[in-house]
Amino acid sequence: MASTDQQQKMKYKRLGKTGLRVSEVCLGAMTFGWKTDEETSFKILNRFEELGGNFIDVANIYGSPKGASEKVVGNWLKTKNREDWIIATKVRYAMGSGPNQYGASRKHILASVEESLQRLQTNYIDLYQIHGWDRETPLEETLSTLNDLVRAGKVRYIGVSNYRGHQLQKAYYIAKELGLEPYICLQVQYNLLTREVEWEVLEAAKDTGLGVIPWSPLKGGWLTGKYTRDMKEPPKDSRVDWATNAGFTETSWQNIANEHTWKVIDLLKEIAAKLNKSVSQVALRWLLEKPLVTAPIVGPRTLEQAEDNLQIFGWSISPEDVQKLDEASLPKAPHPYSWQTTSSF
Repeated sequence: MASTDQQQKMKYKRLGKTGLRVSEVCLGAMTFGWKTDEETSFKILNRFEELGGNFIDVANIYGSPKGASEKVVGNWLKTKNREDWIIATKVRYAMGSGPNQYGASRKHILASVEESLQRLQTNYIDLYQIHGWDRETPLEETLSTLNDLVRAGKVRYIGVSNYRGHQLQKAYYIAKELGLEPYICLQVQYNLLTREVEWEVLEAAKDTGLGVIPWSPLKGGWLTGKYTRDMKEPPKDSRVDWATNAGFTETSWQNIANEHTWKVIDLLKEIAAKLNKSVSQVALRWLLEKPLVTAPIVGPRTLEQAEDNLQIFGWSISPEDVQKLDEASLPKAPHPYSWQTTSSF
C-alpha cells in the first residue's frame, strides 16, 4: 500500500497464536453509514491505508439501517486489492424481529454470514467474531458451525467479543476436545477507566493464547480530555450526553463523573503536555504499551478525529509514566481479587 508521504507507518503484530499479521491499530467502522457518511468514511479509510493500516473491524448490526456499516466498507473494499486487508465482522445480536434472527445458533450464523459477505462484497471474511455470549445455544453448536465456515473457506479465523473469563476457558477446552477451530482473539472493553477485565478476563485470554483487541479505548469520549471536573453536566449533543439520556450506564455522566475519573484525566493531561501529544493519543498509547494488547480499535467519526486517534504509533510513554497511569487508574478490587496480586498487563 503506497503512501503519499514519507512518515513512519504502523508496525504489524501476529494476532494471538496465528501467523496472521495485523496493523497495531484497528480501524473501527461502527459510525460508518450512520454518524459518518460514505464520503467521509472513504476519506478515513484512505488515511488509514496511507498510515499502513490493514485491519478493519465492523459488525452486522452497525449502521442505520443495520448492515449499513458493512455496506460502506464493502463499497470501499471493492476498489482495493482484497488480499491486502484483514476484514473483521461479527454476529450475535438481533437483525430482525423473528425468533431465529438473533443469537449464536447454527441457523442464525449461517444466514448472517451470507448477508455479511454480500454487504462486504467479498467471498470470505478474515475474522468472524461472536459478538457476545449466547446462554440459549450450546457452545458446541456455535463452535462446530464456525468450524464448518472455516472449512468451507468463507471464514479464515474466528474470534469472540464480550465473554467472561470462564466462558473463554470453556470455549477453549470444548474446541480442543472436539478438534474444532479455536477462537484466536478476544474483543473486550479495555481502557484506563475499565480495567476490571484484568482481574480474570485478560488472565483467561493470556492462558488460552488469545490476541486482545480493545474496544471503546477512549471510554466513549471520556478519555479525550474534553470533559472536566468543573462541569456540572455533559455538553449538549455530546456522546456522554447521549449516553446519559439513553440510560447507557457504561459511559453516563452519573456513573463516570467522579474523583477517580478526574484524577486519571488530570494525569493524562500532564503527560500529554510533556510529550506534546493529545490526551486521546496518550490514553490510546497506554493500551499499546500493554504486551497482551494486539491492536486497540479506534473508531473516529470525523477525519479530524482520525488524524488525531491514528497517530499513536512510532513513539512511546516512558515506563515511569505508564506506572503512574497504572496506579492512578487502578480500580478497587472486590474479594477474592483483593486478596491476590493482580497481574500487570
